[in-house]
Amino acid sequence: MQKPEPYFPAPWKLQGEGFILAFRFKKQWIAQNTLFTDEQKVNFSGGLGYLMLVNYQRSPVGPYYELLLIPGKSKPNGKQTISHIFVDSESSTKNGRYNWGIPKQTVPFLWQKSGNLETIGVGTEDNPIFFAELEVRKMPFPVSTSLLPIRLEQEMDGKTYLTNPTGKGWGKFAKIRKMKINADLFPDVTTVKPLFCVKVKPFHLEFPQAE
Repeated sequence: MQKPEPYFPAPWKLQGEGFILAFRFKKQWIAQNTLFTDEQKVNFSGGLGYLMLVNYQRSPVGPYYELLLIPGKSKPNGKQTISHIFVDSESSTKNGRYNWGIPKQTVPFLWQKSGNLETIGVGTEDNPIFFAELEVRKMPFPVSTSLLPIRLEQEMDGKTYLTNPTGKGWGKFAKIRKMKINADLFPDVTTVKPLFCVKVKPFHLEFPQAE
């Protein structure tokens, strides 16, 4: 893989806000979803899965938005994989692929706030990928990766990347008012009821160098 230009090496320290939706996907749901690779389907072993919508306000490549899916753990080592991820920064895409083997794709984002309601759109009007309206509740509580650990194993261009990002912040429970997904471009999680949805603001996240 060619080194991106400009290149921003790990570690990355990031700050911002975002939503975490937690799921417990069944193996049957993974197996029936054509957007997962055969390897992802065979190796899926359950556990918590996450859909994340992130507004990075500070990063080495500048501000950017992100939508990602971690379906759960994989055999044989219980690691997690980011299976699908979109950002609106080409520099984030190129550096994320090079540093950690994360399969980022660059698309436009819309993120609007009105009171406690946030509207997020991913993709274009002609080719929409994801749309959601989320209502943020009031009571804050601390959150961290010590409670919801992320231990990534990514495969790209014949290489394996192991990364354990760490982060902390303040969360508030949120309610999904609307969600629409283009199932041709992103796994349709609207068919699965989330365990919870949390708005995290602010958060501090560190992505170390991959092993």
